[in-house]
Amino acid sequence: MGAIIGRKLEIEELERLYSSDRPEFVAVYGRRRVGKTFLIKQALKDRFTFQHTGVSPVDQEDEKNRIKTQLESFYYSMLAHGLEGFKQPKTWMEAFFQLTQLLQKLDNGQRMVIFFDELPWMDTPRSRFLSAFESFWNGWCSGHDNVMLVVCGSATSWMLSNLSRSKGGLYGRLTCELKLSPFTLKECEEFFEHGNIELSRYDIVQSYMVFGGVPYYLSYFRKGYSFEKNTDMILFGQKPRLKDEFNRLFKAIFSDAEDCKKVIRLLATRNYGFTREEISKATSLPLGGGLSETLSALVESDFVLRYSPFGKSVGEYYKLIDNFCLFWLKYVEPNQEDSDFANDNFTSDIMKGWRGVAFEQVCWQHIPQIKRALEIGGVRSYVSAWNIVGSDDKSGAQVDLLIVRDDNIVNLCEMKFYSSPYNIDKEEEAKMLHRVEMLRGLLSPKQKVHLTLVTTFGLVTGKHSGKVQRVVVCDDLFEK
Repeated sequence: MGAIIGRKLEIEELERLYSSDRPEFVAVYGRRRVGKTFLIKQALKDRFTFQHTGVSPVDQEDEKNRIKTQLESFYYSMLAHGLEGFKQPKTWMEAFFQLTQLLQKLDNGQRMVIFFDELPWMDTPRSRFLSAFESFWNGWCSGHDNVMLVVCGSATSWMLSNLSRSKGGLYGRLTCELKLSPFTLKECEEFFEHGNIELSRYDIVQSYMVFGGVPYYLSYFRKGYSFEKNTDMILFGQKPRLKDEFNRLFKAIFSDAEDCKKVIRLLATRNYGFTREEISKATSLPLGGGLSETLSALVESDFVLRYSPFGKSVGEYYKLIDNFCLFWLKYVEPNQEDSDFANDNFTSDIMKGWRGVAFEQVCWQHIPQIKRALEIGGVRSYVSAWNIVGSDDKSGAQVDLLIVRDDNIVNLCEMKFYSSPYNIDKEEEAKMLHRVEMLRGLLSPKQKVHLTLVTTFGLVTGKHSGKVQRVVVCDDLFEK
């Protein structure tokens, strides 16, 4: 297993918990493929007393046999760690009793690390897993000062509902929870450098636009190939590395996978998002508990962003922010058999519209870096999007990123992904100033709008560039 990139704070926290003199119950969660298992195994390697991974539901079509499969796998893990004298358990209560017997045999007074990977997969329908797991922690683990129980799962909604926000037997039992986020651009750069993969920052941004900062996807990049060639090998052709990843991704995380995919497909069609009512109408998912749970699960798993649009009283919008899903739906799904799709089309007009939207996503994912580049890291602010639908006699406006600051400045951010310094012509200047003027109409007299350009290689100084107040460039997004 290779060296770990980033995750310094998480590693320090796991080390601190390992060294404590009390029982610890740690939950690690985050988007699937983000590196949770890798982090735990690197941080605590060679110190596990017992570890087990739940069986993925992706290829288990027969729901009746899921509990049997999970219990069988758990039993084999216990046998591998030295369990003797017990038959395969028929219930989870029996299984955890057997585990306590094994742990008592293995207890030598030193720290005992018990690791359950993909814990939500173990909780199959009608299995009563959670009751048995609660009993395991409350009845045995919590009474042993040398126990460190670490659990992780990609089903973030399950982890939060049943552990972090539990109202049952696990209420208040977690001693630490760690949310693992995708890599930043800087961490992606370090990841590629560690693998001796030579990519320019321009191409690293493009890789982020396709794969996000998901380490598992980036691990398929091979040195000696261009960004486009790597993308083709990973996503396109007869045998791509990530064939059917979109469907497997949702089935592995969500119990209502098909409903989640319906929502994601809709959100991929409009950059600034949809209201709950619009989502319900377009997907035929009824307003109420079902849709609320689906949207909450997508938000908590970092596929969707929930935000309040600036200057509107219509409530919250839901916006797709998962780069991989956006690219998959727009280009991979209809073109996967084309083995040279990325190489043939990445610089063509076919992808021009997507590149603009995808770069905006990257900017949303690097708000702290943008604020530091603007030297407003210490100023209280919030970010939002804003749009006004036009009419027959008045043109509309759409701004995909506003930074509304407490120092009475509003940064209206124009985001442009170009292969050279951006040149503002007369027509583009007029569009920008129109957006500025419409935004001013919503602000108080004491507030000022700063037209801000976020682009790859900076701004060409010319006749129509004078109204731009600040410029943020690609290199700024790579700051830690």
